[in-house]
Amino acid sequence: MDIKTIPLSLLEANLRETLNECADSGQAILIELPDRRLIALQTLEPSEDDTLMDELLASNAAFQALVAQSKAGPRKPFGAGPKTSNSP
Repeated sequence: MDIKTIPLSLLEANLRETLNECADSGQAILIELPDRRLIALQTLEPSEDDTLMDELLASNAAFQALVAQSKAGPRKPFGAGPKTSNSP
């Protein structure tokens, strides 16, 4: 598989285009951060992402804590967004 490396500034300037390119081509993209660290973007096939939640829950204590915190908190209804002063 080909891997394309781009600077963070290019991703910031062309976010939608870059994400669509990654999704459409299946090509992995490495984003080089200013401090030289790398972040990878890679598409997931629908059958692949079925286990992502299970894998996160099984292997990531921080994610487990976040899910537990969410379950323990009060539920808020989904809305159309924040109300403005002009809203009825």
